[in-house]
Amino acid sequence: MNNRKTKTGERTKLHSRRSFLKTVGSSALAASAPASFMVPRYAYGRRKTLRILQWNHFVPAYDKWFNNVYTKKWGEQNDTEVIVDNVGMTSLNSRAAAEIAAGKGHDLFMFLRPSPTFEDHAIDHAEIYQECERKYGQPIDLAIKSTFNPKTKKYFGFSCSYVPDPVNYRQDLWDDVGMTPSSWDEIRYGGAKIRRKHGVPVGIGLAPELDSNMALRSIMHSFGASVQNEHGEPVIKSPQTRESIKFVKALYDEAMTDEVFTWDPSSNNRLMLAGGGSLALNAISITRAGESQNIPIADRILLSKAASGPVRQIGLIHLMDLYVIWKFSKNIEGAKQFLVDYVGDFRKAFLASKFYNFPCFPESVPDVRQLIAEDPTASPSDKYRVLEDVSEWTTSLGYPGYAHAAIDEIFSTWVVSNMFAEVAKGKMTPDEALMAADREVKAAFEKWRQAGKV
Repeated sequence: MNNRKTKTGERTKLHSRRSFLKTVGSSALAASAPASFMVPRYAYGRRKTLRILQWNHFVPAYDKWFNNVYTKKWGEQNDTEVIVDNVGMTSLNSRAAAEIAAGKGHDLFMFLRPSPTFEDHAIDHAEIYQECERKYGQPIDLAIKSTFNPKTKKYFGFSCSYVPDPVNYRQDLWDDVGMTPSSWDEIRYGGAKIRRKHGVPVGIGLAPELDSNMALRSIMHSFGASVQNEHGEPVIKSPQTRESIKFVKALYDEAMTDEVFTWDPSSNNRLMLAGGGSLALNAISITRAGESQNIPIADRILLSKAASGPVRQIGLIHLMDLYVIWKFSKNIEGAKQFLVDYVGDFRKAFLASKFYNFPCFPESVPDVRQLIAEDPTASPSDKYRVLEDVSEWTTSLGYPGYAHAAIDEIFSTWVVSNMFAEVAKGKMTPDEALMAADREVKAAFEKWRQAGKV
Protein backbone atom coordinates (compact mmCIF):
# COMPACT_ATOMS: atom_id res chain seq x y z
CA MET A 1 0.00 0.00 0.00
CA ASN A 2 1.28 3.46 -0.80
CA ASN A 3 0.67 5.12 2.55
CA ARG A 4 3.23 3.44 4.75
CA LYS A 5 6.03 5.45 6.27
CA THR A 6 8.67 5.50 3.55
CA LYS A 7 11.78 3.50 4.31
CA THR A 8 15.11 5.21 3.68
CA GLY A 9 16.26 2.68 1.12
CA GLU A 10 13.00 2.88 -0.78
CA ARG A 11 12.57 6.64 -1.03
CA THR A 12 11.96 8.01 -4.50
CA LYS A 13 13.91 10.97 -5.85
CA LEU A 14 10.90 13.13 -5.14
CA HIS A 15 11.06 12.43 -1.44
CA SER A 16 14.79 12.24 -0.87
CA ARG A 17 16.15 15.24 0.94
CA ARG A 18 18.65 16.32 -1.71
CA SER A 19 16.38 15.80 -4.71
CA PHE A 20 13.49 17.35 -2.79
CA LEU A 21 15.21 20.69 -3.17
CA LYS A 22 15.89 20.04 -6.86
CA THR A 23 12.33 18.95 -7.50
CA VAL A 24 10.66 21.97 -5.96
CA GLY A 25 13.35 24.36 -7.17
CA SER A 26 14.21 25.57 -3.67
CA SER A 27 17.66 26.09 -2.24
CA ALA A 28 16.62 28.04 0.84
CA LEU A 29 17.41 25.24 3.27
CA ALA A 30 20.82 23.72 3.82
CA ALA A 31 21.20 20.29 5.41
CA SER A 32 22.38 21.56 8.74
CA ALA A 33 21.15 25.14 8.76
CA PRO A 34 17.99 26.43 10.41
CA ALA A 35 15.09 27.30 8.13
CA SER A 36 15.34 30.58 6.28
CA PHE A 37 11.77 31.42 7.21
CA MET A 38 12.34 31.35 10.96
CA VAL A 39 10.18 34.00 12.59
CA PRO A 40 12.34 36.89 13.81
CA ARG A 41 12.11 37.87 17.44
CA TYR A 42 10.82 41.37 16.88
CA ALA A 43 13.30 43.77 18.34
CA TYR A 44 11.49 46.90 17.31
CA GLY A 45 8.37 46.51 19.42
CA ARG A 46 6.01 45.76 16.53
CA ARG A 47 3.85 42.83 17.55
CA LYS A 48 2.79 40.54 14.72
CA THR A 49 -0.64 38.99 14.14
CA LEU A 50 -1.30 35.45 12.91
CA ARG A 51 -4.86 34.66 11.84
CA ILE A 52 -5.90 31.00 11.61
CA LEU A 53 -9.16 29.57 10.30
CA GLN A 54 -10.15 25.97 10.95
CA TRP A 55 -13.19 23.83 11.57
CA ASN A 56 -15.15 23.22 14.73
CA HIS A 57 -13.45 20.02 15.81
CA PHE A 58 -15.64 16.99 16.52
CA VAL A 59 -13.78 16.71 19.83
CA PRO A 60 -14.54 20.02 21.63
CA ALA A 61 -11.61 19.50 24.01
CA TYR A 62 -9.24 19.91 21.09
CA ASP A 63 -10.55 23.39 20.23
CA LYS A 64 -10.26 24.45 23.86
CA TRP A 65 -6.64 23.32 23.94
CA PHE A 66 -5.68 24.72 20.54
CA ASN A 67 -7.48 28.07 20.83
CA ASN A 68 -6.93 28.84 24.49
CA VAL A 69 -3.72 27.06 25.44
CA TYR A 70 -1.44 26.15 22.56
CA THR A 71 -1.83 29.22 20.35
CA LYS A 72 -1.68 31.57 23.34
CA LYS A 73 1.60 30.05 24.49
CA TRP A 74 3.04 30.05 20.97
CA GLY A 75 2.01 33.66 20.54
CA GLU A 76 3.78 34.69 23.74
CA GLN A 77 6.95 32.89 22.67
CA ASN A 78 6.91 34.48 19.22
CA ASP A 79 5.66 37.99 20.09
CA THR A 80 2.58 37.34 17.99
CA GLU A 81 -1.12 37.73 18.59
CA VAL A 82 -2.74 34.52 17.34
CA ILE A 83 -6.41 34.80 16.39
CA VAL A 84 -8.30 31.55 15.71
CA ASP A 85 -11.66 31.48 13.94
CA ASN A 86 -13.68 28.27 13.83
CA VAL A 87 -16.39 27.44 11.29
CA GLY A 88 -18.49 24.42 10.42
CA MET A 89 -16.85 21.85 8.18
CA THR A 90 -19.23 22.46 5.27
CA SER A 91 -18.30 26.16 5.17
CA LEU A 92 -14.58 25.75 4.51
CA ASN A 93 -14.55 25.78 0.72
CA SER A 94 -16.95 28.71 0.40
CA ARG A 95 -14.94 30.68 2.93
CA ALA A 96 -11.74 29.93 1.01
CA ALA A 97 -13.33 31.13 -2.23
CA ALA A 98 -14.49 34.32 -0.53
CA GLU A 99 -11.01 35.08 0.83
CA ILE A 100 -9.47 34.49 -2.59
CA ALA A 101 -12.01 36.80 -4.23
CA ALA A 102 -11.27 39.51 -1.67
CA GLY A 103 -7.50 38.97 -1.78
CA LYS A 104 -7.34 38.98 2.00
CA GLY A 105 -8.22 36.79 4.93
CA HIS A 106 -6.43 34.32 7.17
CA ASP A 107 -2.71 33.58 7.23
CA LEU A 108 -3.34 29.87 7.80
CA PHE A 109 -6.43 28.25 6.30
CA MET A 110 -7.23 24.66 7.23
CA PHE A 111 -9.08 22.28 4.91
CA LEU A 112 -10.38 18.81 5.76
CA ARG A 113 -9.27 17.25 2.50
CA PRO A 114 -6.70 18.05 -0.19
CA SER A 115 -7.20 21.54 -1.70
CA PRO A 116 -5.50 21.44 -5.12
CA THR A 117 -8.27 23.51 -6.72
CA PHE A 118 -6.85 26.55 -4.90
CA GLU A 119 -3.23 25.83 -5.89
CA ASP A 120 -2.69 29.08 -7.82
CA HIS A 121 -3.55 31.14 -4.75
CA ALA A 122 -1.30 29.24 -2.33
CA ILE A 123 2.41 29.51 -1.69
CA ASP A 124 4.69 26.53 -2.30
CA HIS A 125 4.83 24.74 1.06
CA ALA A 126 7.98 22.76 0.22
CA GLU A 127 10.14 24.59 2.75
CA ILE A 128 7.84 23.57 5.57
CA TYR A 129 8.07 19.90 4.67
CA GLN A 130 11.84 20.27 4.35
CA GLU A 131 12.28 21.81 7.77
CA CYS A 132 9.93 19.34 9.45
CA GLU A 133 11.76 16.42 7.89
CA ARG A 134 15.06 17.86 9.09
CA LYS A 135 13.72 18.19 12.63
CA TYR A 136 11.22 15.38 13.02
CA GLY A 137 11.93 12.75 10.39
CA GLN A 138 10.11 11.68 7.26
CA PRO A 139 6.39 12.23 6.68
CA ILE A 140 4.18 9.35 5.66
CA ASP A 141 3.44 9.02 1.97
CA LEU A 142 -0.19 9.88 2.65
CA ALA A 143 0.83 13.48 3.41
CA ILE A 144 2.88 13.86 0.23
CA LYS A 145 0.20 12.29 -2.00
CA SER A 146 -2.34 14.71 -0.51
CA THR A 147 -0.39 17.96 -0.95
CA PHE A 148 2.03 17.66 -3.89
CA ASN A 149 1.17 18.20 -7.56
CA PRO A 150 3.64 16.21 -9.69
CA LYS A 151 2.57 18.14 -12.77
CA THR A 152 3.43 21.61 -11.42
CA LYS A 153 6.06 20.35 -8.92
CA LYS A 154 4.36 22.39 -6.22
CA TYR A 155 3.26 21.64 -2.67
CA PHE A 156 -0.12 23.39 -2.61
CA GLY A 157 -0.61 22.70 1.10
CA PHE A 158 0.90 21.11 4.19
CA SER A 159 -0.57 18.25 6.18
CA CYS A 160 0.37 17.58 9.78
CA SER A 161 -2.30 14.98 10.55
CA TYR A 162 -5.04 12.75 9.21
CA VAL A 163 -8.17 11.13 10.59
CA PRO A 164 -8.66 7.40 9.90
CA ASP A 165 -12.03 5.85 9.06
CA PRO A 166 -12.41 2.58 10.97
CA VAL A 167 -15.51 0.43 11.15
CA ASN A 168 -17.74 1.34 14.12
CA TYR A 169 -20.01 -1.57 15.03
CA ARG A 170 -22.42 -2.82 17.70
CA GLN A 171 -20.62 -5.73 19.33
CA ASP A 172 -23.78 -7.13 20.95
CA LEU A 173 -25.63 -7.37 17.64
CA TRP A 174 -22.73 -8.88 15.74
CA ASP A 175 -22.02 -11.38 18.52
CA ASP A 176 -25.68 -12.36 18.43
CA VAL A 177 -25.40 -13.47 14.79
CA GLY A 178 -21.99 -15.05 15.35
CA MET A 179 -20.09 -12.80 12.94
CA THR A 180 -17.53 -9.99 12.89
CA PRO A 181 -17.37 -7.12 10.36
CA SER A 182 -13.83 -7.76 9.19
CA SER A 183 -14.65 -8.10 5.48
CA TRP A 184 -17.23 -6.60 3.15
CA ASP A 185 -18.81 -10.00 2.57
CA GLU A 186 -19.22 -10.42 6.33
CA ILE A 187 -20.69 -6.92 6.58
CA ARG A 188 -23.22 -7.77 3.89
CA TYR A 189 -24.29 -11.15 5.25
CA GLY A 190 -23.99 -10.27 8.93
CA GLY A 191 -25.73 -6.94 8.41
CA ALA A 192 -28.62 -8.68 6.63
CA LYS A 193 -28.99 -11.18 9.49
CA ILE A 194 -29.05 -8.38 12.06
CA ARG A 195 -31.62 -6.41 10.10
CA ARG A 196 -33.90 -9.45 9.75
CA LYS A 197 -33.58 -10.45 13.39
CA HIS A 198 -33.43 -7.07 15.14
CA GLY A 199 -34.65 -4.56 12.56
CA VAL A 200 -31.38 -2.63 12.87
CA PRO A 201 -29.77 -1.65 9.54
CA VAL A 202 -26.21 -1.07 8.38
CA GLY A 203 -25.50 2.67 8.23
CA ILE A 204 -23.30 3.48 5.23
CA GLY A 205 -24.28 6.63 3.38
CA LEU A 206 -25.36 6.84 -0.25
CA ALA A 207 -25.76 10.60 -0.24
CA PRO A 208 -23.93 13.58 -1.79
CA GLU A 209 -21.88 14.29 1.32
CA LEU A 210 -18.39 13.71 2.70
CA ASP A 211 -18.85 10.54 4.76
CA SER A 212 -20.68 8.72 1.95
CA ASN A 213 -18.02 9.77 -0.54
CA MET A 214 -15.22 8.42 1.65
CA ALA A 215 -16.93 5.14 2.59
CA LEU A 216 -17.91 4.27 -0.98
CA ARG A 217 -14.37 4.90 -2.21
CA SER A 218 -13.11 2.50 0.46
CA ILE A 219 -15.40 -0.18 -0.95
CA MET A 220 -14.22 0.58 -4.50
CA HIS A 221 -10.57 0.33 -3.51
CA SER A 222 -11.11 -2.94 -1.65
CA PHE A 223 -12.52 -4.36 -4.90
CA GLY A 224 -9.45 -3.21 -6.81
CA ALA A 225 -11.17 -0.18 -8.36
CA SER A 226 -10.21 3.50 -8.31
CA VAL A 227 -10.99 6.80 -10.02
CA GLN A 228 -7.44 7.01 -11.43
CA ASN A 229 -4.37 4.81 -11.65
CA GLU A 230 -0.91 5.51 -10.22
CA HIS A 231 0.02 7.45 -13.37
CA GLY A 232 -2.89 9.87 -12.95
CA GLU A 233 -5.02 8.41 -15.74
CA PRO A 234 -8.80 8.02 -15.32
CA VAL A 235 -9.76 4.36 -14.87
CA ILE A 236 -13.12 4.39 -13.09
CA LYS A 237 -14.71 2.44 -15.96
CA SER A 238 -13.52 -1.05 -15.07
CA PRO A 239 -14.87 -4.50 -14.20
CA GLN A 240 -13.73 -3.92 -10.62
CA THR A 241 -15.83 -0.76 -10.26
CA ARG A 242 -18.82 -2.60 -11.75
CA GLU A 243 -18.45 -5.37 -9.15
CA SER A 244 -18.25 -2.83 -6.32
CA ILE A 245 -21.46 -1.17 -7.58
CA LYS A 246 -23.25 -4.53 -7.69
CA PHE A 247 -22.01 -5.27 -4.17
CA VAL A 248 -23.32 -1.98 -2.76
CA LYS A 249 -26.68 -2.56 -4.45
CA ALA A 250 -26.92 -5.95 -2.72
CA LEU A 251 -25.78 -4.48 0.61
CA TYR A 252 -28.44 -1.78 0.37
CA ASP A 253 -31.22 -4.19 -0.59
CA GLU A 254 -30.39 -6.70 2.12
CA ALA A 255 -29.13 -4.66 5.06
CA MET A 256 -29.93 -0.94 4.71
CA THR A 257 -32.81 1.56 4.53
CA ASP A 258 -33.56 4.49 2.25
CA GLU A 259 -32.63 7.11 4.86
CA VAL A 260 -29.01 6.78 3.71
CA PHE A 261 -29.87 8.68 0.50
CA THR A 262 -30.44 11.93 2.41
CA TRP A 263 -27.69 11.78 5.01
CA ASP A 264 -25.40 14.58 6.12
CA PRO A 265 -21.91 14.09 7.67
CA SER A 266 -23.30 13.61 11.17
CA SER A 267 -26.14 11.23 10.32
CA ASN A 268 -24.15 8.05 10.92
CA ASN A 269 -23.03 9.42 14.29
CA ARG A 270 -26.62 10.04 15.34
CA LEU A 271 -27.80 6.68 14.05
CA MET A 272 -25.22 4.69 15.98
CA LEU A 273 -25.52 6.62 19.23
CA ALA A 274 -29.31 6.36 19.14
CA GLY A 275 -29.00 2.59 18.83
CA GLY A 276 -30.44 2.63 15.32
CA GLY A 277 -27.51 1.18 13.39
CA SER A 278 -25.47 -2.01 13.49
CA LEU A 279 -22.43 -0.57 11.72
CA ALA A 280 -21.00 2.61 10.20
CA LEU A 281 -17.76 3.82 8.68
CA ASN A 282 -16.64 6.86 10.59
CA ALA A 283 -13.89 8.44 12.60
CA ILE A 284 -13.83 7.82 16.34
CA SER A 285 -16.17 10.77 16.80
CA ILE A 286 -18.97 8.23 17.36
CA THR A 287 -17.28 6.46 20.26
CA ARG A 288 -15.79 9.64 21.74
CA ALA A 289 -19.16 11.43 21.69
CA GLY A 290 -20.72 8.43 23.38
CA GLU A 291 -18.08 8.49 26.11
CA SER A 292 -18.18 12.23 26.74
CA GLN A 293 -21.98 12.31 26.82
CA ASN A 294 -22.25 9.14 28.93
CA ILE A 295 -24.53 7.47 26.40
CA PRO A 296 -25.07 3.90 27.68
CA ILE A 297 -24.92 2.26 24.25
CA ALA A 298 -21.39 3.62 23.69
CA ASP A 299 -19.90 0.71 25.63
CA ARG A 300 -21.34 -1.67 23.04
CA ILE A 301 -19.82 0.16 20.06
CA LEU A 302 -16.40 -1.21 19.15
CA LEU A 303 -13.93 -0.40 16.38
CA SER A 304 -12.52 -2.58 13.64
CA LYS A 305 -9.89 -1.98 11.00
CA ALA A 306 -10.89 -1.19 7.43
CA ALA A 307 -12.84 -4.08 5.97
CA SER A 308 -11.19 -6.44 3.50
CA GLY A 309 -12.54 -6.77 -0.01
CA PRO A 310 -11.86 -9.28 -2.78
CA VAL A 311 -8.55 -7.56 -3.62
CA ARG A 312 -7.25 -5.76 -0.53
CA GLN A 313 -7.89 -4.42 2.95
CA ILE A 314 -7.98 -0.66 2.65
CA GLY A 315 -9.77 2.39 3.96
CA LEU A 316 -9.81 5.98 2.78
CA ILE A 317 -8.98 8.77 5.16
CA HIS A 318 -12.00 10.19 6.95
CA LEU A 319 -10.47 13.66 7.04
CA MET A 320 -7.10 15.22 6.24
CA ASP A 321 -6.00 18.25 8.27
CA LEU A 322 -4.38 20.29 5.54
CA TYR A 323 -3.16 23.85 6.03
CA VAL A 324 -2.77 26.37 3.22
CA ILE A 325 -0.89 29.65 3.37
CA TRP A 326 -2.31 32.13 0.87
CA LYS A 327 -0.01 34.19 -1.31
CA PHE A 328 -1.81 37.28 0.04
CA SER A 329 -1.23 36.30 3.66
CA LYS A 330 0.13 39.19 5.71
CA ASN A 331 2.29 36.92 7.85
CA ILE A 332 3.64 34.16 5.61
CA GLU A 333 6.82 33.64 7.62
CA GLY A 334 4.94 33.40 10.89
CA ALA A 335 2.49 30.93 9.38
CA LYS A 336 5.34 28.71 8.18
CA GLN A 337 7.00 28.76 11.57
CA PHE A 338 3.75 27.99 13.35
CA LEU A 339 3.33 24.81 11.31
CA VAL A 340 6.89 23.66 11.95
CA ASP A 341 6.47 24.22 15.69
CA TYR A 342 3.03 22.61 15.72
CA VAL A 343 4.41 19.40 14.22
CA GLY A 344 7.08 19.42 16.93
CA ASP A 345 4.35 19.64 19.56
CA PHE A 346 2.01 17.19 17.90
CA ARG A 347 2.02 14.70 20.76
CA LYS A 348 0.03 17.28 22.72
CA ALA A 349 -2.34 17.73 19.78
CA PHE A 350 -2.81 13.97 19.49
CA LEU A 351 -3.79 13.74 23.13
CA ALA A 352 -6.00 16.84 22.98
CA SER A 353 -7.87 15.31 20.03
CA LYS A 354 -8.32 12.12 22.04
CA PHE A 355 -6.61 10.05 19.32
CA TYR A 356 -8.80 11.59 16.58
CA ASN A 357 -5.89 13.16 14.66
CA PHE A 358 -2.97 10.88 13.78
CA PRO A 359 0.45 12.36 12.95
CA CYS A 360 1.75 12.66 9.40
CA PHE A 361 5.24 12.79 10.93
CA PRO A 362 5.25 9.59 13.04
CA GLU A 363 8.38 10.50 14.98
CA SER A 364 6.53 13.49 16.45
CA VAL A 365 4.44 11.00 18.49
CA PRO A 366 6.89 8.13 19.01
CA ASP A 367 4.79 6.43 21.69
CA VAL A 368 1.49 6.44 19.83
CA ARG A 369 0.99 2.69 20.23
CA GLN A 370 1.49 2.85 23.98
CA LEU A 371 -0.88 5.80 24.27
CA ILE A 372 -3.77 4.11 22.49
CA ALA A 373 -3.23 0.72 24.10
CA GLU A 374 -4.86 1.75 27.37
CA ASP A 375 -7.35 4.60 27.65
CA PRO A 376 -9.06 4.99 31.03
CA THR A 377 -11.96 6.95 29.48
CA ALA A 378 -12.85 4.13 27.08
CA SER A 379 -14.83 0.97 27.75
CA PRO A 380 -13.17 -1.38 27.22
CA SER A 381 -9.95 0.46 27.96
CA ASP A 382 -8.18 -1.03 24.94
CA LYS A 383 -10.92 0.00 22.47
CA TYR A 384 -8.56 2.17 20.44
CA ARG A 385 -5.71 -0.35 20.20
CA VAL A 386 -7.13 -1.41 16.83
CA LEU A 387 -5.69 1.81 15.39
CA GLU A 388 -2.09 0.91 16.17
CA ASP A 389 -1.31 0.00 12.54
CA VAL A 390 -3.72 2.50 10.98
CA SER A 391 -1.12 3.91 8.58
CA GLU A 392 -0.88 0.47 6.94
CA TRP A 393 -4.52 0.37 5.82
CA THR A 394 -5.42 4.04 5.40
CA THR A 395 -4.89 5.70 2.04
CA SER A 396 -5.27 9.07 0.34
CA LEU A 397 -8.05 10.65 -1.69
CA GLY A 398 -6.24 10.26 -5.02
CA TYR A 399 -5.34 6.61 -4.45
CA PRO A 400 -3.21 5.19 -5.93
CA GLY A 401 -1.97 8.49 -7.34
CA TYR A 402 -1.91 12.10 -6.17
CA ALA A 403 -4.86 14.23 -5.06
CA HIS A 404 -4.83 16.77 -7.91
CA ALA A 405 -7.51 19.24 -8.98
CA ALA A 406 -9.47 16.77 -11.15
CA ILE A 407 -9.75 14.38 -8.20
CA ASP A 408 -10.94 17.29 -6.03
CA GLU A 409 -13.61 18.29 -8.53
CA ILE A 410 -14.85 14.70 -8.88
CA PHE A 411 -15.08 14.46 -5.10
CA SER A 412 -16.82 17.83 -4.74
CA THR A 413 -19.44 17.06 -7.39
CA TRP A 414 -20.31 13.72 -5.79
CA VAL A 415 -19.65 11.67 -8.92
CA VAL A 416 -18.85 8.48 -6.98
CA SER A 417 -21.65 8.63 -4.40
CA ASN A 418 -24.21 9.51 -7.12
CA MET A 419 -23.01 6.55 -9.21
CA PHE A 420 -23.65 4.11 -6.36
CA ALA A 421 -26.91 5.78 -5.27
CA GLU A 422 -28.55 5.69 -8.71
CA VAL A 423 -28.06 1.94 -8.90
CA ALA A 424 -29.14 1.33 -5.30
CA LYS A 425 -32.34 3.30 -5.97
CA GLY A 426 -33.00 1.21 -9.07
CA LYS A 427 -32.85 4.22 -11.39
CA MET A 428 -29.84 2.95 -13.36
CA THR A 429 -28.16 -0.34 -14.12
CA PRO A 430 -24.55 -0.72 -13.00
CA ASP A 431 -23.38 -0.27 -16.60
CA GLU A 432 -25.47 2.87 -17.09
CA ALA A 433 -24.21 4.44 -13.87
CA LEU A 434 -20.65 3.50 -14.69
CA MET A 435 -20.88 5.06 -18.15
CA ALA A 436 -22.28 8.28 -16.69
CA ALA A 437 -19.57 8.47 -14.05
CA ASP A 438 -16.88 7.75 -16.63
CA ARG A 439 -18.03 10.72 -18.74
CA GLU A 440 -17.89 13.05 -15.75
CA VAL A 441 -14.50 11.78 -14.64
CA LYS A 442 -12.96 12.17 -18.07
CA ALA A 443 -14.45 15.66 -18.46
CA ALA A 444 -12.88 16.74 -15.15
CA PHE A 445 -9.51 15.33 -16.13
CA GLU A 446 -9.61 17.08 -19.50
CA LYS A 447 -10.61 20.40 -17.92
CA TRP A 448 -7.68 20.37 -15.52
CA ARG A 449 -5.25 19.10 -18.16
CA GLN A 450 -6.14 22.14 -20.22
CA ALA A 451 -5.46 24.25 -17.13
CA GLY A 452 -2.01 22.66 -16.76
CA LYS A 453 -2.75 21.07 -13.39
CA VAL A 454 -2.96 17.39 -14.38
